[in-house]
Amino acid sequence: MTMNRSDNDTWDLASSVGATATMVAAARAAASRRPDPIVSDEFAEPLVRAAGVELFARLASGELEYADIGSSWMPDYFGARTRFFDAFFPAASSAGIRQAVIVGSGLDSRAYRLEWASGTVVYEIDQPEVIAFKNVTLGRLGADPKTEVRPVGIDLRQDWPAALRAAGFDPAEPAAWLAEGLMIGYLPGDAQDRMLEQITALSAPGSRLAADYLRSDSTSVGSMILRTAEDWRLRGYAVDFGDLTYAHAPGDVESSLQARGWQTVSYRLTDLLAAATVPAGDMDTGPGGQGAIDYLTATRRRSQ
Repeated sequence: MTMNRSDNDTWDLASSVGATATMVAAARAAASRRPDPIVSDEFAEPLVRAAGVELFARLASGELEYADIGSSWMPDYFGARTRFFDAFFPAASSAGIRQAVIVGSGLDSRAYRLEWASGTVVYEIDQPEVIAFKNVTLGRLGADPKTEVRPVGIDLRQDWPAALRAAGFDPAEPAAWLAEGLMIGYLPGDAQDRMLEQITALSAPGSRLAADYLRSDSTSVGSMILRTAEDWRLRGYAVDFGDLTYAHAPGDVESSLQARGWQTVSYRLTDLLAAATVPAGDMDTGPGGQGAIDYLTATRRRSQ
């Protein structure tokens, strides 16, 4: 099975990159059920159920445990990641930022479950079908966002900055950007650098960014997910991840941001686990496993 993707490929929440969003939401749901949970996402389970992947629906509901499929690390791993990014937005709000942009929002429900400062507008960017699915599903639940949400339905390989401005985003005001799970091989060729350039061009001084990214010395995330999927298949559970990543070496995200005028602070997986008081357990915190991904926050200090 190939892992390489093409520039014009498509997917939904039950296949390829879309299935990984559903996988992560299922892990958030499981993490939220833990005693004294480090995250609380009441919307994860119903969103996963509606996406229609039986395995993830059973995991999200607790009908099946992650230990049963040899992936007991997943709820803690994605719980710690979610906790890290959840804390980003309140800090940005405390700094007076009232524009938040979630790039590649998938099944993100932060506009519905986090507390937001009055006057904050959350922009959610993703493919139109993904945006529509989430809005319909949350609408059926009677869920109300805790602040104003403006969906921007567009593929990130298209002119999303123009679509974001058309939705009311003001590049003259600082913004808080979240790029969660994007810069780990899911963007084609030079698209990663282009996205950082686009975000920078839209970021007034004082803007903030939180992201995760694949280190250049690390194993492909696509390879890791497909290995996990093969282990599931051998246990009788199949998920169509299809093609996941593009065949290119990851760029140095932190250096790219610094060169564009951002001050960065980087973290390893072990930092996130320690902050959440979560043991590593059977996670591989090295470059060949879950530790292949690093995390950062950044603040725009000067114009370029």
